[in-house]
Amino acid sequence: MAALRVGTRAVEGRFQASNGGGGGGGGMAPSSRLVAAHREAKPRSSHSAAPWKLPRRRGGAMPLWRVAVFASVALNVATLALLLHHYATSPPHHYHDAGLTTRSSDAAAHRRARTASSMAPSTGKPAVTTDSVINLDHGDPTMFEEFWRETGDAAEVVIPGWQTMSYFSDVTNVCWFLEPELDRQVRRLHRVVGNAAVDGYHVLVGTGSTQLFMAALYALAPDHSAAAAGDAGEPISVVSTAPYYSSYPAVTDFLRSGLFRWAGDADAFGGDSYIELVCSPNNPDGAIREAVLDSKTGNGRTVHDLAYYWPQYTPITKRAAHDIMLFTVSKSTGHAGTRIGWALVKDRAIARKMTKFVELNTIGVSKDSQMRAAKVLAAVSDGYERRPEQTKETKTATPPRLFDFGRRKMVERWSMLRAAVAASGIFSLPEETSGFCNFTKDVEDCAGFLRGHKILTRSGAQFGADARYVRVSMLDRDDAYDIFINRLSSLK
Repeated sequence: MAALRVGTRAVEGRFQASNGGGGGGGGMAPSSRLVAAHREAKPRSSHSAAPWKLPRRRGGAMPLWRVAVFASVALNVATLALLLHHYATSPPHHYHDAGLTTRSSDAAAHRRARTASSMAPSTGKPAVTTDSVINLDHGDPTMFEEFWRETGDAAEVVIPGWQTMSYFSDVTNVCWFLEPELDRQVRRLHRVVGNAAVDGYHVLVGTGSTQLFMAALYALAPDHSAAAAGDAGEPISVVSTAPYYSSYPAVTDFLRSGLFRWAGDADAFGGDSYIELVCSPNNPDGAIREAVLDSKTGNGRTVHDLAYYWPQYTPITKRAAHDIMLFTVSKSTGHAGTRIGWALVKDRAIARKMTKFVELNTIGVSKDSQMRAAKVLAAVSDGYERRPEQTKETKTATPPRLFDFGRRKMVERWSMLRAAVAASGIFSLPEETSGFCNFTKDVEDCAGFLRGHKILTRSGAQFGADARYVRVSMLDRDDAYDIFINRLSSLK
């Protein structure tokens, strides 16, 4: 289309130049008339007169104005033929109007830049200043941005427009919407790290581990058909040892389900039918946890939330092999916005029920997110599976190692935090990071006290603990964490 419009303008310009004073008015005749004139220019038979012999009227010679019209048409036909021959032998992009070509390229580049800008993803939270409110209430793992910026294209993925369009990924799998590559990379990473058994387990994918937590409650609750018929007894109790993850109560009771309900601290629970949530390392205090309840009737079930069971947070002391184990890319690699979590489930029937929950809840999980998560997990495993001699032979740089980076950053931040607490003199920290944070007793509401200094934390009351405790997320960007440390050390 563009080449045709350029050619048309050029043809019109040539006609106007060659017929500036002609009787045709400088306009191009319709193509049908030009073809007709061209056909008349050829001899029709051996008895025809000369091709350009003009017909005569019965009443005498043809007027001069008609002669001028035919001459103009003939000239136009000849000029058009020359132009058509020129464009047939010369591609439009070789046209000598360099100014036009440059302007078109600039416009195209501008459109591409504008499109790229409008489609650029968000960068998350804005940068902070010395006067900003430092929000450490959420465990937003932007600390890992620094690492992934340095990995180049190791974790990049390009998804063609036609790909990942079907609902289905692998209809032979229990979790039919799980991308096979994500399944493979999940198992590979656990084998590399040694933090969880994968042989004999079903891998399920969810929109973050929170959806899988809800799916586990659904799958472990009493018979659903009886509940639907109104014949079920009391909802099964959901418990966890305090201090517990603050979202457990909210998520459990959000829909006010007749299948399960939040029952609080596991240490204070006296029943025999329950679902116990074991978060280890524990959120918020980092303690290594085990189940505390033991059902005598076999009606107690356990879900292990191992979101933080990775080398950057805690020593990996054993390969976990529980019935249901939950993980997430949010805390393992820092990609919270990808919204991918996975569960390792032993029992096939439970795996089917959990899959059914996700199916009814969201009709599967984004394939695009799964593909990105698989690429990210592969990059992490590559950093530890490629031996130094292999990289030397291929003359490539040693792959970046996520867990080394994470451990180094956490050691630095704990050191900074301890120095700030010591400088302040009004806070205290445990000797071991797995213990509770011991704050001085003269501050009854520690979260409120820090809020007055533009530091947002999560109160211990939200975890079933004392309000004198707070949870501080240590996973924000360096600039925010540095301001937090400086502000904390100045408090007296």
